[in-house]
Order: sequence, then structure tokens, then C-alpha cells
Amino acid sequence: MSASAHSKPGSKPELWTQIRQIDSTRLMRANAELWLVLSLFILALVLNQLIASHRMVLGLYSLPTLLSAYVYGRRHAVLTAFASIFMVGLVVYFSPSIMTATPGVLQLEEKWFDITVWGGILVVTAYFMGTLHERQKAHMRELEDTYHGVLMILQQFITKDKYTQNHSYRVSIYAAKIAAYYGLPQSRIEDIRAAALLHDIGKLEISREVLYKAAKLTKEEFDEVKTHVTRGVDLLQPVGGTLRRVLPIILAHHDRHDGNGYRPLKGEEIPIESRILAVADSYDAITSDRPYRKASTTYEAKQIIQGLSGKDFDPQVVEAFVLAFDRRELEIPEVVI
Repeated sequence: MSASAHSKPGSKPELWTQIRQIDSTRLMRANAELWLVLSLFILALVLNQLIASHRMVLGLYSLPTLLSAYVYGRRHAVLTAFASIFMVGLVVYFSPSIMTATPGVLQLEEKWFDITVWGGILVVTAYFMGTLHERQKAHMRELEDTYHGVLMILQQFITKDKYTQNHSYRVSIYAAKIAAYYGLPQSRIEDIRAAALLHDIGKLEISREVLYKAAKLTKEEFDEVKTHVTRGVDLLQPVGGTLRRVLPIILAHHDRHDGNGYRPLKGEEIPIESRILAVADSYDAITSDRPYRKASTTYEAKQIIQGLSGKDFDPQVVEAFVLAFDRRELEIPEVVI
């Protein structure tokens, strides 16, 4: 038996390793903006040695502020503007001749006047550009809220089967939690959440007798159930817009890591969002009562999913699932819509 077969996913040493990896990733993400701004300051200092015009140099020191306003918002932009002014002040104080190619051509007092005017304009620019960024961000949040409202309305109108509706709601929560522990950005987590809400819509066109059959399905009946994936995509295709991004996720959520799913895709060929959705979908299915079997406990479901790591499921996604499970992130109240 291989060494990997003796390992126990979810054991304390492995769990703490996973926790440290997640915390390290989050810390690096939180500091990314600081490193970005610092790198721009360093770039400006290097170019400072190569460019003669002091006004051109001041323009270079404006870059970190403009980037902060564009990416991070008003508060960050204003703070970066003051940091830029402080940096330029230090450069001029310790090396007065560095702002011009010919020493003495521009008097030091004139340099400070130019720097003061430039600094004031920079702070005002940072404030207004940052405000514009935050208003645009608020507008995007409103659009996202509207988008998710439309998703819920669409689900309410289309889904007549209460089990499918409640199942999809729970899967959307599980998938979002797993995706967060996997380290996906918020925009992709929202795509997974939307895909989870709608991933079983195609079952509306499958016979109720087949879906709720207590006995084992025949090959013909199982083939019919498998068509719910493409039928769901066909139902959603005309909607277009942002929703179109989730269609490949829905289409691939029954593909398996080893290639033995609904389609022959395997491993990295399957979108990561679909691999996450597959784990969340299976977890809820295992822990729910079905016509042909009783629900398993959450602990049993965890063991089953771990046992299928590398077969049905992506091992890295299973690790994120186990971490979310062990941190009790997958515990949600029973929801009946």
C-alpha cells in the first residue's frame, strides 16, 4: 500500500498545515496593494536618476496615487498621495540638484513652490478619483444585488420542485464556502453561487417518475437524467448577459476528475468552478433523504468525499472542503423555501 494511502486527510497536523497555508495566502493578498505601491515608488526613484526634467519626475511620483485611486478607492488614494509628497520632499531635501539636470538653474525655493502646487493638485486628484472609484464600485454592487435578485426570481418561477429548489440553495452556500477556502476571488465565487442556484434547472424537463423512482434506474432512465445538464444550459442560454458566464460551470458540474463523468473531460480540463460545484452538490446529495435511501450524517459524507479524492473529485478542492467542514463553515440551518 502506498504512503498516500496511509495518510489521513483532515488529521490535526494536516489541518494545521492547511490553516497556515490559507492564512498565509490571505496575508499575502492583503499586503499585495502595499507591495504594488512600493514597487511604483521604487520605479519612480530609478527613473528619477534617468530623467532630467523635474516636472516629469513629479509626474512619475503621481503614478502610485493614480493607481491607488483606480484600484483601491478614495482613502487609499489620499494616503498614497501624502506618501508621494513625503517621498518627493525627502528626495529634494537630501539631494536638491536631483530634480534638474543643471544645478542652480531652478532655485530651491522655486522647487518647493512647484512641489507644493503639485502636491495640492495630487491630493485633490486623489480625492476625486477615489470618490469616482467608490461610486462606481457602489453601482457595481447594486448591479450585483439586482443580478442575484433576478436569479432568485428566476429560480422561484422556474423551479416547481421544492427538493430541487432547497437543494440548489444549500449547494450555493456550500460551494461559495469551499471556493473561498480554495482561494478564488470574490467575482468567481459569485459565479459559482449563481451556477449552484441554477445547476439543476434542467431537471424540470425530466419525468417526475424517473427523478423520484425508489428502485435502481435503468440505463435508458439514467441516460434521460443525464440530459438535465444540457437541458438546463439550453433553458438559460437565451438569458445572456452576465449569466452566460455560469453556463460552462453548469455544463461541466457532473464531469469527474478521473474522466468517468457525464463527459470524458478530466482534471484541469474541467473548470475549477465546476470541480468545486461537484463537491458541494455531492455533499448535499449524500446528506439529504432520497427516495431510494436515507440521508447519511455529515461526518459520513465527509469520509465518502475524502475517499473519492483523486477519483471523482479534485484533491485540492477536497482539501478546501475538509478545511471548511472542520471549521464548521458548512453547517447551515434547514431551509424550506
